[in-house]
This record gives sequence, structure tokens and C-alpha cells, in this order.
Amino acid sequence: MSKPLVAIRSVSKNFGEFQALKQVSLDVHAGEVLCLIGASGSGKTTLLRCVNQLTPADSGGVWLDGELQGVREQNGRLHRLSERQVAKQRLKTGMVFQRFNLFPHKTALDNIVEGPVQVQGRPRKEVIAEAMELLRRVGLAEKADNYPSQLSGGQQQRVAIARALAMKPMLMLFDEPTSALDPELVGEVLAVMKELAKSGMTMMVVTHELGFAREVADRVVYMDHGVIVESGSAADVLGSPREARTQAFLSAVIR
Repeated sequence: MSKPLVAIRSVSKNFGEFQALKQVSLDVHAGEVLCLIGASGSGKTTLLRCVNQLTPADSGGVWLDGELQGVREQNGRLHRLSERQVAKQRLKTGMVFQRFNLFPHKTALDNIVEGPVQVQGRPRKEVIAEAMELLRRVGLAEKADNYPSQLSGGQQQRVAIARALAMKPMLMLFDEPTSALDPELVGEVLAVMKELAKSGMTMMVVTHELGFAREVADRVVYMDHGVIVESGSAADVLGSPREARTQAFLSAVIR
């Protein structure tokens, strides 16, 4: 088996007395779509944020493409990287949140163009052409000049996905990207994510959309109280889970 693109090793994270993650270890290989499921508070989002260094782990480590994230080892001790160094590492990942976080004063096109031009220093003309192609990819080419207030929630989330892709990440992280949407808008965002998965993008997805996980995920991980309870193919974990905790969770959410 090839080396994993993402290697999570014994990651723990506390918030005060609450232990959000307890010695979590997980591999994600290039081109794999991994869905994280579980009840609210089970540690899924915290794990995603540790991968992206938005939340530094208290112990353990995350390697992306062979590079230790957020810290460097020197003389047997770990030292936290500077914010500038962390930000440079973070360019390898794209993250899509529950809320769209678009710049309200910028058009859909300008929201996508901002990062590559301002952060990566790329030529604006070249980036605009790529941004228009990304808008076409998410089905919103005709909305390029619209502002976020003129877009539905589903359209805003699709722009947010295009914005993340514009940075050309090797890993896409999705934190319950449809949870803030009205039910009738969920499908259009999931359709974009399905196409992204088919294209070979490596994805870690925190989701309550079990139908999406069943259809798209190469692997499903069920988390509870900060630990990985069960991991396997979508057919195994969602269709015939071995662990009692997984069975109880699925019977509660599938009615």
C-alpha cells in the first residue's frame, strides 16, 4: 500500500476539562473519499480542524504529503511553527464550512479570485479564466457578477467550494457543508461534491447525509466521544456495522 496522503497519529485535544479527541489515528490515501459520521460533539469537526491546523492538537501529530503539520521537530522536541509558516502549509488544503463565509462586498467571481491573487500572487487575468471555469464546474457561470446576498444558500456554498478549489489544494475538507441549507438546496451541493469525488480529489467529509456517504465514500468512519469506534467500507459500516455503538447511532438516525 502506498504511503497515505494524510497520516493522523495519536491526536488528542482538550477544551478545558472536555476531551474532544482521544488518541485518534487515521490514514487517508490520495484519491480517497472518507466520510466521518457520528453525533454532534463526537469529535468529527475537531479532527478536521486539527488536520487543517485551525485547532492545534495537544498531542500526537498530523502529516500531510509526508510533512508534519503545525510543528517542527528539533533536537527531539517539537516547536510550534509561526503563523506565517502554518498559513503556508494550510495552502495544501481547502476547507468548506457549514457557513459560507463569502465576502459580502465582492461578487461570486471576485470571491474566488481573491485567494490565488492576494495569497499566491498569481496573475489576475490567468486566475479569472480559471475562476470562470470553476464557476462553470459548479453550475454557476451565469452568477459570476452576483453578490452573495443575491444568491441562495446552496449557490453560496457552491461558490465557497469553487473558492477552495481555486487554491489548487491536494486535500479538500468539508465540515457538514449542507447542514445550514434548506432541504431543497442540499442536493445541488451534494451533486457538486459527487462530481469532485469522481474527479479523484482526496476528500474528508463530516456529514449527516448518510445517503451521500453510502454512494460516494470509499471509507466511512464512525466517531463517538472523541474516539474512532468503527471504520470500513460504506457497505460494511452503514449496511452491517459490527459495533453496538454504531448500530445504535444508525438506528437512531435512519427512520
